[in-house]
Amino acid sequence: MKNPTDLTPQDLSALIASRICHDLIGPIGAIVNGLELLEMTGTAPGPEFQLISDSAQGASAKLRFFRIAFGAPGEQMVPGSDITTTLKEMAHEGRVSYVWRPEGAQPRSDVKLAFLAILCLEAALPRGGEIEVSVAEGVWTVTARAERIAVDPGLWSWLDDQGERVVPAPARIQYLLLPAAADQIGRQIEARQDEAGPSIRF
Repeated sequence: MKNPTDLTPQDLSALIASRICHDLIGPIGAIVNGLELLEMTGTAPGPEFQLISDSAQGASAKLRFFRIAFGAPGEQMVPGSDITTTLKEMAHEGRVSYVWRPEGAQPRSDVKLAFLAILCLEAALPRGGEIEVSVAEGVWTVTARAERIAVDPGLWSWLDDQGERVVPAPARIQYLLLPAAADQIGRQIEARQDEAGPSIRF
C-alpha cells in the first residue's frame, strides 16, 4: 500500500475517477431498478418510458466501463460475465459492437488496458464498426473493423511513437492514459495499422 506522499498524479486521477463512477453508479442503478419495478406493475410502457430506460441502462454500463478504464487498476479479478454484460449494454442501439474473446475472469489491470484500447479504437470508427478483444499466451490484441476507418496520426503517435504528437481533447484523453497505464504495470503498447484494421497489442 502506498503512502499518500508516494501517490503520483496518475494514481490520484485514477482514484478520483473511481470515486466519481462509484458514487454515480448507485443512483443510476436505482433508476434502472425503479423502471423495472414500474414495468412489472403491468402498465403498458410508452415510448418515453423506453427512452428513459434505454438511457439509464446505457449510462449505467458506461459508468461501469469508465470505472475500470479510468479508475485504479487494482489486483482483483473481473468476472467475465460482468465484462460481457457491460459491453453488450454499451452496444445496445450504438454504432459499435464488441466481441470479447477472453474466457472467464481476467485481471483488472489487463481489463483496464483493454478498455482504454477500445476507447482509442472507437475514436477511429466515425461510422461505427466492430471491436474485437482477444488474448493468446498472455498477449492481448484489440482490433477494429469497419467500412470506414479514420485514424488521427497525431493521436495515434502516442501509441506507436511515430510522427508528431498532438495534445488530445478531453474526449480523447485515452490516447495519453493507455501507454501510461501500461508502463505502470510493466507492459508495452504496440499499435499497428494494416489491411485488417488498426490494432493495439500489449
